[in-house]
Amino acid sequence: MPENNYPKLHNASWPGVVGKGPDSEPPLSIDTMIELTANAEVDGVKFDGFDLFVADPHLDIDSNDDAIKKMADKARSKNLEIGSLVAPVWAGTGGGSAMGSREERNQFITQVKKACEIGKKLRDIGVRPNGVIRIDSSVDPSSWAADPAGNTKLIAQTFREACDVAADYGEALAAEGEICWGGMHGWKTMVNTLEAVDRPNIGFQADMAHTLLYLLGYNKEDERILPKDFDWNDRATLTEGLKTLTAALRPWTIDFHVAQNDGTVFGSGSHDKTGRHCQASDPNGKLDIAVDAGHWLRDENGNLTKKLRHICWDGCMFPNDVMMQPKTWNDILGAMIKVRQQHGWYEAP
Repeated sequence: MPENNYPKLHNASWPGVVGKGPDSEPPLSIDTMIELTANAEVDGVKFDGFDLFVADPHLDIDSNDDAIKKMADKARSKNLEIGSLVAPVWAGTGGGSAMGSREERNQFITQVKKACEIGKKLRDIGVRPNGVIRIDSSVDPSSWAADPAGNTKLIAQTFREACDVAADYGEALAAEGEICWGGMHGWKTMVNTLEAVDRPNIGFQADMAHTLLYLLGYNKEDERILPKDFDWNDRATLTEGLKTLTAALRPWTIDFHVAQNDGTVFGSGSHDKTGRHCQASDPNGKLDIAVDAGHWLRDENGNLTKKLRHICWDGCMFPNDVMMQPKTWNDILGAMIKVRQQHGWYEAP
């Protein structure tokens, strides 16, 4: 029986950028991130590709065709595909709040449109066989909480308009559930927002580290699933909690981040506090990565959904000295391989 070759295993490029900057460590260039990704190897298996942050200093959102082709060539030269793209929808990167003024919401939609244009060009070049455009609400939970119903309505309207733009490029939008984004900061709230959008090309981007925080009700106490005095050694209760969470969000999931979390929140640079991404081998990690990925990659009866053609490791806000160590990426790749061994499948080339 041949080894599983799906889903494809991707690394993320944005750990080189997210949480970096003037009030933190300097960013790592896209060339460095591609090099680290391409060099990782475990028992002859390598990463198949990387997911890309479409913003400086990695790839300018206003890149011309030459710059886009150059990025595709960088990937190909290392035998890597490009997958999902992160649209820079935040105010500091040219976007705006999804529940803000008409001008801010227009800026949000414009950034999505530009990311979709780049995504289509990468597809046409042949270096991006699958992937989505990743978005969030670009606003904090406390601002949202001033008027939950009205603000959810506004966010849904902005997402709807963004979906209509994305559809013109054959793209789907994935909203990443993080506790730092208003209207997306609790699991029920996230489902409400997705339902309100009412478009076929929107879905959920599940990140194992961020969604673990949903269980604890951080920033949305009334949506806590695990008991307040939860004992992390109580694996049975944790598993039941993950089943509850994934039953609600799995049907929406169109993009998936494998990750580890120690049950705490963390932020660095300009990035607000969100689920702490731990190294794959962190002894304080609360997840059994390979087993718990199965809640997202299999249906309630344990059958493979095969919905996700690639999965991506997301490990943000690691110190640069950690990211520059080959062992970091080999450990990550090893964890990804275990996920594919347990929940993947084989397709003849």
